[in-house]
Amino acid sequence: MQQQDFFRNFFSLIFLVITFLPIEWIQQNNLSAGIISDHVQSAAEIGMPTGPVSSPAPSQKLIPHPSDSHIGVIYVIHGGMDTNAPQYMFDAAVQQFSYDPNHSVYKFVIWNPANWPMVLDTDATEFTAKFLKMYDFSYERIGGTDPYQSISDKQLAEMKAQLDKNPYGITFEVEWAGYMAADHVDHYAYPRFIYYGPDGPDVGYNCNYCGEAEPDGPWPDCDPNRHNVDGPVERLLKKGVSRIIMVDLTVGGPRFSKTYDVVKMTRRALDLWNADYGTSIPLLWVNDYSNLMGRSYPTEPEGWTSSLGLPAIDQHISLNGSPNTVAEDSEIAQLHAEGIEASFSPAVSDANTGVILFNHGLFNNKEVFDPKINDTLIINKNIKAQLLRRHPRMNPDNIIGGYGGIEEEGSDEGCSSLERTRKMRGETYGYAWLYETAKQMPGDEWGFRIWDGLEYLKSRGVKHIVIAFPQVVTDSALSLVEIYNQIGREIGVKTWLKYGEGDFLTYPETGNPFADYWGIWVETDCGGVPCCFVMGGCDDGRPYPPPRLNCPRNDLDPSLAFDLSSYGNLGYDPTLGAPDENKPVQDQYTGTWALWSPPNDDPRLGKLLAKHVMNAALKPMVYITNGEIEGIQAGQSVTWEAHVTGGKPGYTYQWSIKKEKSCWSSVGKNSPTWTWTPRNRKGDTYSIRCKVKDARKRSGQVTWEGFVVSPKL
Repeated sequence: MQQQDFFRNFFSLIFLVITFLPIEWIQQNNLSAGIISDHVQSAAEIGMPTGPVSSPAPSQKLIPHPSDSHIGVIYVIHGGMDTNAPQYMFDAAVQQFSYDPNHSVYKFVIWNPANWPMVLDTDATEFTAKFLKMYDFSYERIGGTDPYQSISDKQLAEMKAQLDKNPYGITFEVEWAGYMAADHVDHYAYPRFIYYGPDGPDVGYNCNYCGEAEPDGPWPDCDPNRHNVDGPVERLLKKGVSRIIMVDLTVGGPRFSKTYDVVKMTRRALDLWNADYGTSIPLLWVNDYSNLMGRSYPTEPEGWTSSLGLPAIDQHISLNGSPNTVAEDSEIAQLHAEGIEASFSPAVSDANTGVILFNHGLFNNKEVFDPKINDTLIINKNIKAQLLRRHPRMNPDNIIGGYGGIEEEGSDEGCSSLERTRKMRGETYGYAWLYETAKQMPGDEWGFRIWDGLEYLKSRGVKHIVIAFPQVVTDSALSLVEIYNQIGREIGVKTWLKYGEGDFLTYPETGNPFADYWGIWVETDCGGVPCCFVMGGCDDGRPYPPPRLNCPRNDLDPSLAFDLSSYGNLGYDPTLGAPDENKPVQDQYTGTWALWSPPNDDPRLGKLLAKHVMNAALKPMVYITNGEIEGIQAGQSVTWEAHVTGGKPGYTYQWSIKKEKSCWSSVGKNSPTWTWTPRNRKGDTYSIRCKVKDARKRSGQVTWEGFVVSPKL
């Protein structure tokens, strides 16, 4: 195997929103420490340090004096980078893969100086080339700076301002943590973990690369010890907080494995602190206060992560009874509904307006413990209900949900391998598997692929379509550039509602977010002649789409690129004639479209965050279990158990039950458990509720819905 080919395989999946290599792939390609040593240059040969790198000692820890009225808060966001620079791309890569000890990048790259230069080497991996080109384009379009972090800072400031108004004498210290914090490394959950590695100080190499081996390196103003700093949790602990509350909008409120990674890394730093000082400072993640994801996490093989494929033994924990109060909050839905309204067309009636709630899936195989899609579905349904309440003339059938594409078996496109396909738009964002299912997508109106959803609305005669992305509450290059190009690819760029006047505030140079074609990262050489990316084909006979170059395709295969034509690819058949740049032909879309406005720095978002933090700080938070039973026969018994965190101990319990379309009835005693033996021989569907009051008379409650009692046989 040639060195270039080896690294093209080895460093797959370096950047954002990508799926991990399965262990079978690693085994098939014989990736081991021995093979690595045969194919990489030594550290000395590339001018890197040849021994353990000395570093300044960690900053002096202060002996904490926790106070019950002194609470730390961490606002968790996705993160990214303000500006596009090689150093930040490198840091984003190592941060992403620092969460997965089974991944080859974790094992062989992050703490291996000889391999650091390969991360940004476009000859080593097509993924590097893809994301460098995509971000070069996206950042240039929006004027060079991604607004994500500055908007997030305003959200954090508003949350802090609201918390500071509390009448309970509580002092809140606030921080933020990012799943990735490329140019804010001190906001990675546990920066010193990346610096020292899993074995701690004085073992092996520190991660201190500053681009010394890059063609344009070293990177200006790069601090090699940038990860040797306190992170959010350590700063809070040094302020003497008695507990830490995390509230999460990484993907707009849903629980997600990315945030779970942040929580685990934060706990790692917290556990070290508690061990050092003999403290027992707790951590609560508001969105998953029941620790559903931890209870549901697979147990075998030991140390499982999704890069190993599906687990041998999974913990099948019911989602019912373990809610996400943030995702369920109707205020989140209201903010999105208002952002959708803001993008309605004044020339189109409500009855002729359609809405697609477009979202990303999760990493394949993580459905065994990750309820992201289920939580997203709750938000989607709440948004739809809000829109119909506010706009009763909208047709409910015109409000739908959609996801991107996935890798699939490519026989229909000439390759029998698992690959990116043109049918799936060359994407891998759409693994929208419901929690604890055998790779099942949402049903009814919520499980469209985005292009199928647009086709559906087009076929219904919708004249204006608003595309919202509820997993985003903060604008970024994703919402300002990437999604626009995904939609324009399907239904055109001249159909964009602002096409005529442009938007020079957001896109200062061009007035629009559109590339000539999407994929802009693909190879442009098609057998010695330039590839044709013009819908309908080029005048000299070069075909569109360009021919495939590989089986299976990689990210850079030109056959995966789509022309961003005036009226889009949907409804156009090249065998029926040439397209027209001045009008739609055949069955192309004839209406208009726009993207919604996310909440961004609306102060209500900060107030919402503060509300959920205050609830977690003051009230008992309860979830219920029943031994993972979803239903029983009449005459059988089931025992329900309430679990409480927070509030002041001295809890009282009130159990209630109701059949569908009936009223609540009190049952049971003042006890954390209740055993129920339904006598209704005909069976029915029930809801079970437990309300808990603490010693201060503050209350919390949870409801288990849809418990089925089947008829007695």
